[in-house]
Amino acid sequence: MQADKPPSKLDIIYDDDPAERNLSDITQSDSERRAKRNKEKRRVRQWLKTIIDRLIMDWKPNLSQSLFTEVELIELCYRAREIFWMQPTMLEIKPPVNICGDIHGQYQDLIVLFKLHGFPPNSSYLFLGDYVDRGPFSIEVISLLFAYKILYPSSFHLLRGNHESRLVNINYGFHRECIARYSEALFEAFQFAFCCMPFCARIKKRILCMHGGISEDLTDLKQLKKVERPCEIPDLGIVADLTWADPREGIRGYKESPRGASRVFGEDALEEFCRNLQLDLIVRAHQVKDNGYEFFGKQRRLITIFSAPNYFFGEYENAACVLEVSSQLNCVISVHRPTKNKNFD
Repeated sequence: MQADKPPSKLDIIYDDDPAERNLSDITQSDSERRAKRNKEKRRVRQWLKTIIDRLIMDWKPNLSQSLFTEVELIELCYRAREIFWMQPTMLEIKPPVNICGDIHGQYQDLIVLFKLHGFPPNSSYLFLGDYVDRGPFSIEVISLLFAYKILYPSSFHLLRGNHESRLVNINYGFHRECIARYSEALFEAFQFAFCCMPFCARIKKRILCMHGGISEDLTDLKQLKKVERPCEIPDLGIVADLTWADPREGIRGYKESPRGASRVFGEDALEEFCRNLQLDLIVRAHQVKDNGYEFFGKQRRLITIFSAPNYFFGEYENAACVLEVSSQLNCVISVHRPTKNKNFD
């Protein structure tokens, strides 16, 4: 038996640059992935624009059911949730910006608001919450706002109000509207998005905006980074105060709220809060006002704005207000009086 001979020499295949040899495959793969992502982004942008066009150009009360499939609206909810999830609990906003208060399902009035102050992206907006419940077209309101938020995330801002909470909107109209027009699945999809929304916004570090009010527990704005989302709104604490608290004349400090959640606060508490956090103005919503707005306190460090005219099917004959904040932080109070057809002019 003959033994195997050892190889006379080792056969070596030289590769000038192994990394370069595989780089074309890797680069091609990355390039393809980027192309797919860009294609998907273009598809989504075009889809969002068709959503907006249908809502603005084609919408009529008797056509509201036929404009969108439930699948489309659920996708809108999930894409909005992704945007909210990526943003901090407190937004930092550059002026100029238009600040709007409660809308409460008054879709036709929302469209008039955009006609008066400019449609996105030509105008920047900050909405302070309470988009749903009580009005007849909550689905249209929140769908249009979500579409704008996804399409223009850096210039169109949405905060969470106390009605963007399952425990509230299951009882005040939104749940009933969702299941009557679509199904429970759509209601749940909206809740997923609501639970990720930011709670407040600061403009040029001088103006703090929220739906409800100030909090005795909030002594440093860095505390807001510790707020975990998604979350439900509790009865007490910082999150509850930002969505539920009210100013109250004639009291000192903080007292129990008749709403059953959060607290009410006096002018002294407001002054201390602004002094500690170096703020010039608090802008909040949450309460209907006859003139669409109202200042609180002798120093006028807090303004309440409400943007749903003839609120609650005309039960209130209130005006609507939009606060226009310029690049120099000059504030213009824009008041719109309701008309007989319950749209503001």
